[in-house]
Amino acid sequence: MKKYILTALTSIFAVGIINNAQANPQLTYPTKNIEVIIPKNPGGGTDTSARTVIEFAKNKMPDGKIFIPVNKPAGNGITGLIEVAKAKPDGYKLVMTTVELAMFPHQGKSPVTYKDFTPIITTIADPVSLVVNANSPYQTLQEFVDDAKAKQGKLKMGNSGMGAIYHLAAVHLEKQLGIKFNHIPYNEGTGPAIAALVGGHLDAVLTTPGSVKSQVDAGILKILGVMDEKRFELFPTVPTFKESLDLNEDIKIRAWAVLATTANVPNDIKSQLVSSFSDIIQNPDYQAALKKQGIMPVVITGEEAYKMMKEDDEMYSKLIKDIMKK
Repeated sequence: MKKYILTALTSIFAVGIINNAQANPQLTYPTKNIEVIIPKNPGGGTDTSARTVIEFAKNKMPDGKIFIPVNKPAGNGITGLIEVAKAKPDGYKLVMTTVELAMFPHQGKSPVTYKDFTPIITTIADPVSLVVNANSPYQTLQEFVDDAKAKQGKLKMGNSGMGAIYHLAAVHLEKQLGIKFNHIPYNEGTGPAIAALVGGHLDAVLTTPGSVKSQVDAGILKILGVMDEKRFELFPTVPTFKESLDLNEDIKIRAWAVLATTANVPNDIKSQLVSSFSDIIQNPDYQAALKKQGIMPVVITGEEAYKMMKEDDEMYSKLIKDIMKK
């Protein structure tokens, strides 16, 4: 009887250890620090989400080992992407890839694609939204589209650079809705385009909802619609394009950031990274920290992240080819 009880207790203890390990996955392979390359300037959404997730993940590292974030925005971030793509596949270099990874290869701007990386977790997957000045005459997305059709090529649409996500999103709208914009690029980024919209120099801007949250909350700007299959949780009263325009299909464009490492990393390292960081992005405190920055947390990991990257690569390949035919 005693032997049976002892065996049972031993089994329970062993199961408890296993369950605890699964509930609190750790990185056991690092014998040195892990570098996290951020191919954007400090202060933006990509930088913020990268630093937030590695801050929450610091306790996943062995004692004495840390994550080291390094901003490498040179060449539109391509330099940093190439560095990790060409690195030894040992899990000691991570990089925050962004949606431009699905665009630049098809524009001849980058020699690397999503195939050169092993996705770990997604920190951003926010929909693109159409934003206007609060004083504009447009109360609905339908009113804006109707006016754009009546004034073909005259409404000024701001973007963060020709060929970047918000310019391509506008071109996608033109194709889907039969309209034409006067594209105004702001190569310094989204911030200057938003400032121009606030100043009344543009008719609209395409950007993520979180990028204009403070101005919308202050009643300076308003969001007319989001390009997604569902409404954006931070602005639940804003309709999707399909809803507002009574379309048969969704118009879906998303700005994503995926933490990744080099392709062909060993399976045991890949599983540790995906498991440990998946645990972090489901942490309520981490999710609350992102929301404070205007970023809606998502749980897209591993193979699902790879699928998202692949889908967008294929979509932008076709869109860019169509543009170049003109």
